[in-house]
Amino acid sequence: MAVETELKLSIPAGGVAKLRRHPLLAGIKPQRQRLANTYYDTPALDLKRRRIALRHRQSVWGQLLTVKSAEPAAGGLAQRSEWEAPSLPGAFDFSHVDDRRLRAQLEELTPALLPVFSTDFLRTTWLLEPVPGVRIEMALDRGAVRCEDREDPICEIELELLEGPASSLFDVALALQADLPLRPEIASKAERGFRLFQQSPLQPTRAGRSPVLPGMRPQAAFVAVALDCIGQLQRNEAGARAGEDPEFVHQARVAIRRLRSALRLWAPLLPPGFRAAFSPRWRDLAQLLGQARNLDVFVTETLPPMLAAFPETPAPGRLAQLAERRRQQWHREIRAAFEAPEFAALVLSFTAALYALPSDVSLVSLDDFLRRRLRRFAREVKSMADACSGHPEAHHRLRIAFKRLRYALEFAAPLLPAGKVRRYGVATAEMQALLGAMNDLAVAEALVAELRQRRTNDLVHGWLAGQAVLLHNLLPAALEGFLDARPPWKG
Repeated sequence: MAVETELKLSIPAGGVAKLRRHPLLAGIKPQRQRLANTYYDTPALDLKRRRIALRHRQSVWGQLLTVKSAEPAAGGLAQRSEWEAPSLPGAFDFSHVDDRRLRAQLEELTPALLPVFSTDFLRTTWLLEPVPGVRIEMALDRGAVRCEDREDPICEIELELLEGPASSLFDVALALQADLPLRPEIASKAERGFRLFQQSPLQPTRAGRSPVLPGMRPQAAFVAVALDCIGQLQRNEAGARAGEDPEFVHQARVAIRRLRSALRLWAPLLPPGFRAAFSPRWRDLAQLLGQARNLDVFVTETLPPMLAAFPETPAPGRLAQLAERRRQQWHREIRAAFEAPEFAALVLSFTAALYALPSDVSLVSLDDFLRRRLRRFAREVKSMADACSGHPEAHHRLRIAFKRLRYALEFAAPLLPAGKVRRYGVATAEMQALLGAMNDLAVAEALVAELRQRRTNDLVHGWLAGQAVLLHNLLPAALEGFLDARPPWKG
Protein backbone atom coordinates (compact mmCIF):
# COMPACT_ATOMS: atom_id res chain seq x y z
CA MET A 1 0.00 0.00 0.00
CA ALA A 2 1.15 3.52 -0.80
CA VAL A 3 -0.18 6.74 0.69
CA GLU A 4 -0.78 9.33 -1.98
CA THR A 5 -0.48 12.97 -0.90
CA GLU A 6 -1.55 15.40 -3.57
CA LEU A 7 -2.83 18.92 -3.99
CA LYS A 8 -5.41 19.52 -6.72
CA LEU A 9 -5.92 22.90 -8.40
CA SER A 10 -8.31 23.81 -11.19
CA ILE A 11 -7.04 26.09 -13.96
CA PRO A 12 -9.05 27.74 -16.75
CA ALA A 13 -8.13 26.58 -20.24
CA GLY A 14 -6.97 30.11 -21.03
CA GLY A 15 -4.28 29.89 -18.34
CA VAL A 16 -2.58 26.72 -19.61
CA ALA A 17 -0.17 28.47 -22.02
CA LYS A 18 1.02 30.78 -19.24
CA LEU A 19 1.46 27.79 -16.93
CA ARG A 20 3.77 26.10 -19.44
CA ARG A 21 5.94 29.26 -19.48
CA HIS A 22 6.07 29.59 -15.68
CA PRO A 23 9.59 30.06 -14.23
CA LEU A 24 9.11 27.05 -11.92
CA LEU A 25 9.03 24.81 -15.00
CA ALA A 26 11.97 26.43 -16.82
CA GLY A 27 14.49 23.90 -18.04
CA ILE A 28 12.38 20.86 -17.06
CA LYS A 29 11.47 18.55 -19.91
CA PRO A 30 7.82 17.46 -19.62
CA GLN A 31 6.55 13.94 -20.20
CA ARG A 32 3.21 13.33 -21.92
CA GLN A 33 0.88 10.35 -22.01
CA ARG A 34 -2.79 9.73 -22.65
CA LEU A 35 -4.62 8.01 -19.82
CA ALA A 36 -7.93 6.21 -20.32
CA ASN A 37 -9.63 5.09 -17.11
CA THR A 38 -12.76 3.04 -16.51
CA TYR A 39 -14.29 3.23 -13.03
CA TYR A 40 -16.33 0.36 -11.61
CA ASP A 41 -18.94 -0.07 -8.93
CA THR A 42 -22.01 -2.18 -8.17
CA PRO A 43 -25.50 -1.15 -9.35
CA ALA A 44 -26.18 0.01 -5.76
CA LEU A 45 -22.86 1.97 -5.71
CA ASP A 46 -21.56 0.04 -2.71
CA LEU A 47 -17.98 1.21 -3.29
CA LYS A 48 -18.97 4.85 -3.49
CA ARG A 49 -20.89 4.51 -0.24
CA ARG A 50 -17.76 3.08 1.39
CA ARG A 51 -15.62 5.89 -0.08
CA ILE A 52 -13.62 3.54 -2.32
CA ALA A 53 -12.65 4.19 -5.94
CA LEU A 54 -11.87 1.25 -8.26
CA ARG A 55 -10.54 1.74 -11.78
CA HIS A 56 -8.74 0.11 -14.69
CA ARG A 57 -6.21 2.46 -16.29
CA GLN A 58 -4.93 2.02 -19.84
CA SER A 59 -1.65 3.76 -20.65
CA VAL A 60 1.36 3.19 -22.92
CA TRP A 61 2.77 1.07 -20.10
CA GLY A 62 -0.17 -1.34 -20.10
CA GLN A 63 -3.23 -1.95 -17.92
CA LEU A 64 -3.28 -1.14 -14.20
CA LEU A 65 -5.90 -1.99 -11.56
CA THR A 66 -6.08 0.71 -8.87
CA VAL A 67 -7.95 0.83 -5.60
CA LYS A 68 -8.10 4.13 -3.73
CA SER A 69 -9.61 5.13 -0.46
CA ALA A 70 -11.35 8.48 -0.54
CA GLU A 71 -10.60 10.31 2.65
CA PRO A 72 -12.15 13.78 2.77
CA ALA A 73 -10.04 16.54 1.24
CA ALA A 74 -9.86 20.22 2.17
CA GLY A 75 -8.05 23.18 0.69
CA GLY A 76 -7.24 21.00 -2.32
CA LEU A 77 -5.04 18.62 -0.30
CA ALA A 78 -5.94 14.93 -0.24
CA GLN A 79 -4.15 12.02 1.41
CA ARG A 80 -5.39 8.66 0.15
CA SER A 81 -4.35 5.06 0.56
CA GLU A 82 -3.68 3.53 -2.84
CA TRP A 83 -3.13 -0.02 -4.11
CA GLU A 84 -2.01 -0.47 -7.71
CA ALA A 85 -0.91 -3.52 -9.72
CA PRO A 86 -0.66 -4.68 -13.36
CA SER A 87 -3.87 -6.23 -14.63
CA LEU A 88 -5.65 -7.66 -17.63
CA PRO A 89 -8.59 -5.73 -19.13
CA GLY A 90 -11.75 -6.48 -17.20
CA ALA A 91 -9.95 -8.68 -14.62
CA PHE A 92 -10.30 -8.10 -10.89
CA ASP A 93 -7.47 -9.61 -8.85
CA PHE A 94 -7.22 -7.91 -5.45
CA SER A 95 -4.34 -9.96 -4.04
CA HIS A 96 -2.18 -6.80 -3.97
CA VAL A 97 -4.54 -5.12 -1.47
CA ASP A 98 -2.86 -5.71 1.89
CA ASP A 99 -5.80 -4.45 3.93
CA ARG A 100 -7.57 -7.75 4.67
CA ARG A 101 -10.93 -6.22 5.46
CA LEU A 102 -10.94 -4.08 2.33
CA ARG A 103 -9.78 -7.00 0.15
CA ALA A 104 -12.59 -9.19 1.50
CA GLN A 105 -15.15 -6.47 0.72
CA LEU A 106 -13.83 -6.06 -2.84
CA GLU A 107 -13.82 -9.79 -3.49
CA GLU A 108 -17.37 -10.13 -2.16
CA LEU A 109 -18.59 -7.37 -4.51
CA THR A 110 -16.64 -8.54 -7.58
CA PRO A 111 -19.52 -10.47 -9.26
CA ALA A 112 -21.67 -7.32 -9.23
CA LEU A 113 -19.06 -4.89 -10.58
CA LEU A 114 -19.86 -2.99 -13.76
CA PRO A 115 -18.39 0.08 -15.52
CA VAL A 116 -20.11 3.29 -14.41
CA PHE A 117 -18.09 6.08 -16.06
CA SER A 118 -14.73 6.81 -17.68
CA THR A 119 -12.10 9.51 -17.83
CA ASP A 120 -9.92 10.26 -20.83
CA PHE A 121 -7.25 12.92 -20.62
CA LEU A 122 -3.78 13.96 -21.74
CA ARG A 123 -1.41 14.17 -18.78
CA THR A 124 1.67 16.38 -19.01
CA THR A 125 4.08 15.94 -16.08
CA TRP A 126 7.07 17.85 -14.77
CA LEU A 127 9.36 16.59 -11.99
CA LEU A 128 10.02 19.52 -9.66
CA GLU A 129 12.86 19.68 -7.13
CA PRO A 130 12.37 23.18 -5.69
CA VAL A 131 14.76 22.64 -2.76
CA PRO A 132 17.07 19.80 -1.71
CA GLY A 133 15.16 16.89 -0.25
CA VAL A 134 11.86 17.78 -1.96
CA ARG A 135 10.52 16.08 -5.09
CA ILE A 136 7.08 16.86 -6.50
CA GLU A 137 5.41 15.57 -9.63
CA MET A 138 3.28 18.25 -11.23
CA ALA A 139 0.67 16.93 -13.65
CA LEU A 140 -1.50 18.96 -15.98
CA ASP A 141 -4.59 16.95 -16.96
CA ARG A 142 -6.78 18.02 -19.90
CA GLY A 143 -9.68 15.93 -21.16
CA ALA A 144 -13.11 14.90 -19.88
CA VAL A 145 -15.08 12.72 -17.49
CA ARG A 146 -17.70 10.79 -19.48
CA CYS A 147 -20.82 8.78 -18.75
CA GLU A 148 -22.86 7.69 -21.78
CA ASP A 149 -23.54 10.91 -23.71
CA ARG A 150 -22.77 13.20 -20.76
CA GLU A 151 -19.37 14.70 -20.03
CA ASP A 152 -17.62 17.14 -17.71
CA PRO A 153 -14.38 18.78 -18.93
CA ILE A 154 -11.10 18.26 -17.06
CA CYS A 155 -8.53 21.04 -16.84
CA GLU A 156 -6.61 20.74 -13.60
CA ILE A 157 -3.22 20.50 -11.95
CA GLU A 158 -2.21 17.79 -9.50
CA LEU A 159 0.87 18.26 -7.33
CA GLU A 160 1.89 14.87 -5.92
CA LEU A 161 4.43 14.68 -3.13
CA LEU A 162 7.19 12.17 -3.87
CA GLU A 163 9.63 13.27 -1.18
CA GLY A 164 9.58 15.91 1.54
CA PRO A 165 6.98 17.52 3.83
CA ALA A 166 3.39 18.22 2.75
CA SER A 167 4.05 21.93 3.23
CA SER A 168 6.23 21.79 0.10
CA LEU A 169 3.11 21.23 -2.00
CA PHE A 170 1.64 24.48 -0.69
CA ASP A 171 4.90 26.35 -1.33
CA VAL A 172 4.76 25.35 -4.99
CA ALA A 173 1.00 25.95 -5.25
CA LEU A 174 1.25 29.44 -3.75
CA ALA A 175 4.14 30.29 -6.08
CA LEU A 176 2.04 29.21 -9.07
CA GLN A 177 -1.08 30.95 -7.76
CA ALA A 178 0.76 34.25 -7.53
CA ASP A 179 0.87 34.34 -11.35
CA LEU A 180 -2.01 32.10 -12.43
CA PRO A 181 -5.80 31.94 -11.78
CA LEU A 182 -5.66 28.66 -9.81
CA ARG A 183 -8.36 27.47 -7.44
CA PRO A 184 -8.04 24.70 -4.83
CA GLU A 185 -10.24 21.85 -6.05
CA ILE A 186 -11.94 19.46 -3.65
CA ALA A 187 -13.85 17.16 -6.02
CA SER A 188 -11.91 14.21 -7.40
CA LYS A 189 -12.41 12.91 -10.93
CA ALA A 190 -14.22 9.92 -9.40
CA GLU A 191 -16.63 12.17 -7.51
CA ARG A 192 -17.41 14.09 -10.67
CA GLY A 193 -17.93 10.84 -12.56
CA PHE A 194 -20.40 9.49 -10.01
CA ARG A 195 -22.30 12.77 -10.21
CA LEU A 196 -22.60 12.31 -13.97
CA PHE A 197 -23.64 8.68 -13.53
CA GLN A 198 -26.35 9.57 -11.04
CA GLN A 199 -27.27 12.71 -13.00
CA SER A 200 -27.40 14.53 -9.69
CA PRO A 201 -26.92 18.29 -9.41
CA LEU A 202 -24.74 19.85 -6.75
CA GLN A 203 -26.33 19.62 -3.30
CA PRO A 204 -25.72 21.95 -0.34
CA THR A 205 -23.34 20.36 2.16
CA ARG A 206 -24.19 20.57 5.85
CA ALA A 207 -21.79 20.07 8.71
CA GLY A 208 -21.24 16.44 9.63
CA ARG A 209 -19.99 14.73 12.74
CA SER A 210 -17.09 16.40 14.52
CA PRO A 211 -13.69 15.02 13.40
CA VAL A 212 -12.38 15.31 16.97
CA LEU A 213 -11.31 11.93 18.39
CA PRO A 214 -10.37 10.84 21.91
CA GLY A 215 -6.60 10.84 22.39
CA MET A 216 -5.95 13.71 19.96
CA ARG A 217 -3.67 16.50 21.06
CA PRO A 218 -5.48 19.86 21.34
CA GLN A 219 -3.78 21.51 18.37
CA ALA A 220 -4.21 18.46 16.14
CA ALA A 221 -7.91 18.56 16.98
CA PHE A 222 -8.05 22.22 15.91
CA VAL A 223 -6.42 21.41 12.56
CA ALA A 224 -8.91 18.58 11.96
CA VAL A 225 -11.89 20.84 12.78
CA ALA A 226 -10.58 23.74 10.68
CA LEU A 227 -10.00 21.48 7.67
CA ASP A 228 -13.52 20.09 8.10
CA CYS A 229 -14.91 23.64 8.00
CA ILE A 230 -12.86 24.50 4.90
CA GLY A 231 -14.13 21.34 3.21
CA GLN A 232 -17.74 22.34 3.93
CA LEU A 233 -17.08 25.83 2.58
CA GLN A 234 -15.50 24.53 -0.63
CA ARG A 235 -18.36 22.11 -1.25
CA ASN A 236 -20.86 24.99 -1.06
CA GLU A 237 -19.05 27.79 -2.85
CA ALA A 238 -19.52 26.21 -6.30
CA GLY A 239 -23.29 26.14 -5.73
CA ALA A 240 -23.21 29.67 -4.36
CA ARG A 241 -21.42 30.80 -7.52
CA ALA A 242 -24.15 29.17 -9.61
CA GLY A 243 -26.66 31.27 -7.68
CA GLU A 244 -29.67 28.97 -8.10
CA ASP A 245 -30.24 27.79 -4.51
CA PRO A 246 -29.82 30.17 -1.53
CA GLU A 247 -29.10 27.18 0.72
CA PHE A 248 -25.57 27.06 -0.72
CA VAL A 249 -24.97 30.59 0.57
CA HIS A 250 -26.42 29.66 3.94
CA GLN A 251 -24.24 26.56 4.31
CA ALA A 252 -21.13 28.43 3.14
CA ARG A 253 -21.89 31.00 5.82
CA VAL A 254 -22.37 28.23 8.41
CA ALA A 255 -18.96 26.80 7.43
CA ILE A 256 -17.29 30.15 8.04
CA ARG A 257 -19.18 30.65 11.32
CA ARG A 258 -18.00 27.23 12.47
CA LEU A 259 -14.44 28.10 11.44
CA ARG A 260 -14.50 31.43 13.28
CA SER A 261 -15.93 29.68 16.36
CA ALA A 262 -13.09 27.14 16.20
CA LEU A 263 -10.54 29.97 15.98
CA ARG A 264 -12.07 31.50 19.09
CA LEU A 265 -12.37 28.18 20.93
CA TRP A 266 -8.73 27.19 20.39
CA ALA A 267 -7.41 30.78 20.61
CA PRO A 268 -5.24 30.20 23.73
CA LEU A 269 -3.20 27.56 21.88
CA LEU A 270 -2.78 29.34 18.52
CA PRO A 271 0.14 31.62 17.61
CA PRO A 272 -1.02 35.27 17.89
CA GLY A 273 0.04 35.97 14.32
CA PHE A 274 -2.12 33.13 13.00
CA ARG A 275 -5.40 34.64 14.15
CA ALA A 276 -4.28 38.16 13.24
CA ALA A 277 -3.48 37.05 9.68
CA PHE A 278 -6.73 35.23 8.98
CA SER A 279 -9.56 36.18 11.36
CA PRO A 280 -10.29 39.59 9.73
CA ARG A 281 -10.43 38.03 6.25
CA TRP A 282 -12.87 35.34 7.34
CA ARG A 283 -14.94 37.97 9.17
CA ASP A 284 -15.20 40.15 6.05
CA LEU A 285 -16.35 37.20 3.93
CA ALA A 286 -18.85 36.17 6.62
CA GLN A 287 -20.31 39.67 6.67
CA LEU A 288 -20.76 39.63 2.89
CA LEU A 289 -22.51 36.28 3.04
CA GLY A 290 -24.58 37.56 5.96
CA GLN A 291 -26.00 40.41 3.88
CA ALA A 292 -27.14 37.98 1.20
CA ARG A 293 -28.53 35.56 3.77
CA ASN A 294 -30.52 38.35 5.46
CA LEU A 295 -32.25 39.13 2.18
CA ASP A 296 -32.82 35.44 1.45
CA VAL A 297 -34.62 35.06 4.80
CA PHE A 298 -36.55 38.28 4.30
CA VAL A 299 -37.79 37.31 0.82
CA THR A 300 -38.42 33.60 1.39
CA GLU A 301 -39.49 33.44 5.06
CA THR A 302 -40.50 36.83 6.49
CA LEU A 303 -42.48 38.29 3.59
CA PRO A 304 -44.63 35.31 2.47
CA PRO A 305 -46.82 35.23 5.66
CA MET A 306 -47.29 38.99 5.37
CA LEU A 307 -48.29 38.71 1.71
CA ALA A 308 -50.72 35.94 2.59
CA ALA A 309 -52.23 37.95 5.45
CA PHE A 310 -52.81 41.07 3.32
CA PRO A 311 -53.37 39.88 -0.27
CA GLU A 312 -55.30 43.00 -1.30
CA THR A 313 -52.81 45.51 0.14
CA PRO A 314 -50.24 46.79 -2.39
CA ALA A 315 -47.47 47.79 0.09
CA PRO A 316 -46.18 44.27 0.89
CA GLY A 317 -46.12 43.37 -2.80
CA ARG A 318 -44.09 46.46 -3.72
CA LEU A 319 -41.77 45.72 -0.84
CA ALA A 320 -41.27 42.15 -2.12
CA GLN A 321 -40.28 43.42 -5.57
CA LEU A 322 -37.75 45.87 -4.12
CA ALA A 323 -36.34 43.21 -1.81
CA GLU A 324 -35.98 40.68 -4.62
CA ARG A 325 -34.00 43.15 -6.72
CA ARG A 326 -31.71 43.89 -3.78
CA ARG A 327 -31.38 40.18 -3.08
CA GLN A 328 -30.24 39.48 -6.66
CA GLN A 329 -27.72 42.30 -6.34
CA TRP A 330 -26.19 40.74 -3.23
CA HIS A 331 -26.03 37.31 -4.85
CA ARG A 332 -24.08 38.85 -7.73
CA GLU A 333 -21.71 40.23 -5.09
CA ILE A 334 -21.37 36.75 -3.60
CA ARG A 335 -20.60 35.17 -6.97
CA ALA A 336 -17.98 37.82 -7.65
CA ALA A 337 -16.38 37.27 -4.23
CA PHE A 338 -16.14 33.51 -4.69
CA GLU A 339 -14.80 33.87 -8.24
CA ALA A 340 -12.19 36.45 -7.21
CA PRO A 341 -8.52 35.37 -6.95
CA GLU A 342 -8.52 36.62 -3.35
CA PHE A 343 -10.91 33.88 -2.24
CA ALA A 344 -8.86 31.09 -3.83
CA ALA A 345 -5.71 32.59 -2.29
CA LEU A 346 -7.37 32.75 1.15
CA VAL A 347 -8.41 29.08 1.07
CA LEU A 348 -5.00 27.91 -0.11
CA SER A 349 -2.93 30.13 2.20
CA PHE A 350 -5.09 29.29 5.24
CA THR A 351 -4.84 25.55 4.55
CA ALA A 352 -1.08 25.91 4.12
CA ALA A 353 -0.88 27.78 7.45
CA LEU A 354 -2.83 24.99 9.18
CA TYR A 355 -0.31 22.38 8.06
CA ALA A 356 2.55 24.70 9.05
CA LEU A 357 1.37 25.20 12.65
CA PRO A 358 4.09 24.24 15.16
CA SER A 359 3.96 20.86 16.85
CA ASP A 360 1.55 20.59 19.75
CA VAL A 361 3.49 21.32 22.93
CA SER A 362 0.48 21.85 25.19
CA LEU A 363 0.66 19.91 28.48
CA VAL A 364 -3.12 19.88 28.92
CA SER A 365 -5.19 17.06 27.45
CA LEU A 366 -7.79 17.78 24.77
CA ASP A 367 -10.57 16.67 27.10
CA ASP A 368 -9.50 19.06 29.89
CA PHE A 369 -8.89 21.91 27.45
CA LEU A 370 -12.32 21.66 25.79
CA ARG A 371 -14.20 21.27 29.08
CA ARG A 372 -12.50 24.39 30.43
CA ARG A 373 -13.31 26.37 27.29
CA LEU A 374 -16.92 25.16 27.28
CA ARG A 375 -17.34 26.35 30.86
CA ARG A 376 -16.02 29.76 29.86
CA PHE A 377 -18.35 30.01 26.85
CA ALA A 378 -21.31 29.00 29.05
CA ARG A 379 -20.40 31.70 31.60
CA GLU A 380 -20.33 34.28 28.80
CA VAL A 381 -23.81 33.22 27.71
CA LYS A 382 -25.17 33.44 31.26
CA SER A 383 -23.57 36.84 31.82
CA MET A 384 -25.10 38.21 28.62
CA ALA A 385 -28.48 36.65 29.46
CA ASP A 386 -28.47 38.29 32.91
CA ALA A 387 -27.63 41.65 31.35
CA CYS A 388 -30.04 41.34 28.44
CA SER A 389 -31.93 44.63 28.27
CA GLY A 390 -34.52 43.66 25.67
CA HIS A 391 -32.82 45.83 23.04
CA PRO A 392 -32.26 44.14 19.65
CA GLU A 393 -28.48 44.71 19.92
CA ALA A 394 -28.40 42.88 23.26
CA HIS A 395 -30.41 40.02 21.77
CA HIS A 396 -27.99 39.91 18.83
CA ARG A 397 -24.94 39.66 21.12
CA LEU A 398 -26.64 36.92 23.14
CA ARG A 399 -27.46 35.04 19.93
CA ILE A 400 -23.82 35.16 18.81
CA ALA A 401 -22.71 33.89 22.22
CA PHE A 402 -25.17 31.00 21.94
CA LYS A 403 -23.83 30.13 18.49
CA ARG A 404 -20.27 30.00 19.81
CA LEU A 405 -21.35 27.75 22.66
CA ARG A 406 -23.34 25.49 20.36
CA TYR A 407 -20.52 25.07 17.83
CA ALA A 408 -18.02 24.47 20.61
CA LEU A 409 -20.32 21.79 22.01
CA GLU A 410 -20.62 20.16 18.58
CA PHE A 411 -16.83 20.13 18.15
CA ALA A 412 -16.33 18.53 21.59
CA ALA A 413 -19.29 16.12 21.34
CA PRO A 414 -17.25 12.94 20.64
CA LEU A 415 -15.52 13.40 24.03
CA LEU A 416 -18.72 13.89 26.07
CA PRO A 417 -21.64 11.63 27.09
CA ALA A 418 -23.88 11.39 24.01
CA GLY A 419 -27.22 11.56 25.86
CA LYS A 420 -26.22 14.63 27.87
CA VAL A 421 -24.85 16.34 24.77
CA ARG A 422 -28.12 15.68 22.95
CA ARG A 423 -30.30 17.09 25.75
CA TYR A 424 -28.12 20.15 26.29
CA GLY A 425 -27.80 20.66 22.54
CA VAL A 426 -31.59 20.71 22.16
CA ALA A 427 -31.88 23.44 24.81
CA THR A 428 -29.09 25.42 23.16
CA ALA A 429 -30.58 25.02 19.67
CA GLU A 430 -34.03 26.11 20.86
CA MET A 431 -32.62 29.29 22.36
CA GLN A 432 -30.56 29.97 19.26
CA ALA A 433 -33.60 29.42 17.02
CA LEU A 434 -35.73 31.82 19.06
CA LEU A 435 -33.02 34.49 19.14
CA GLY A 436 -32.46 33.91 15.42
CA ALA A 437 -36.15 34.50 14.66
CA MET A 438 -36.07 37.67 16.76
CA ASN A 439 -32.98 38.83 14.89
CA ASP A 440 -34.66 38.12 11.53
CA LEU A 441 -37.48 40.49 12.49
CA ALA A 442 -35.04 43.17 13.64
CA VAL A 443 -33.18 42.83 10.34
CA ALA A 444 -36.51 42.97 8.49
CA GLU A 445 -37.37 46.28 10.17
CA ALA A 446 -34.01 47.71 9.06
CA LEU A 447 -34.45 46.40 5.52
CA VAL A 448 -37.96 47.83 5.26
CA ALA A 449 -36.71 51.24 6.29
CA GLU A 450 -33.81 51.02 3.84
CA LEU A 451 -35.80 49.71 0.89
CA ARG A 452 -38.60 52.22 1.27
CA GLN A 453 -36.35 55.21 2.03
CA ARG A 454 -38.18 55.50 5.38
CA ARG A 455 -41.54 56.02 3.64
CA THR A 456 -42.83 52.80 5.11
CA ASN A 457 -46.36 51.60 5.42
CA ASP A 458 -47.83 51.47 8.95
CA LEU A 459 -49.31 48.07 8.18
CA VAL A 460 -45.88 46.57 7.45
CA HIS A 461 -44.35 48.09 10.57
CA GLY A 462 -47.29 46.97 12.69
CA TRP A 463 -47.14 43.40 11.42
CA LEU A 464 -43.40 43.12 12.10
CA ALA A 465 -43.76 44.72 15.54
CA GLY A 466 -46.55 42.32 16.48
CA GLN A 467 -44.45 39.30 15.48
CA ALA A 468 -41.54 40.66 17.51
CA VAL A 469 -43.71 41.03 20.63
CA LEU A 470 -44.93 37.44 20.33
CA LEU A 471 -41.37 36.12 20.13
CA HIS A 472 -40.12 38.38 22.91
CA ASN A 473 -42.77 36.99 25.24
CA LEU A 474 -41.36 33.48 24.69
CA LEU A 475 -37.83 34.47 25.66
CA PRO A 476 -37.94 34.29 29.50
CA ALA A 477 -39.30 30.72 29.58
CA ALA A 478 -36.88 29.52 26.90
CA LEU A 479 -33.95 31.10 28.70
CA GLU A 480 -35.01 29.56 32.01
CA GLY A 481 -35.22 26.14 30.33
CA PHE A 482 -31.71 26.52 28.97
CA LEU A 483 -30.23 27.64 32.31
CA ASP A 484 -31.87 24.65 34.01
CA ALA A 485 -30.29 22.19 31.55
CA ARG A 486 -27.31 20.32 32.99
CA PRO A 487 -24.11 20.92 30.98
CA PRO A 488 -22.63 17.64 29.68
CA TRP A 489 -19.07 18.64 30.62
CA LYS A 490 -19.97 18.48 34.32
CA GLY A 491 -20.04 14.70 34.26
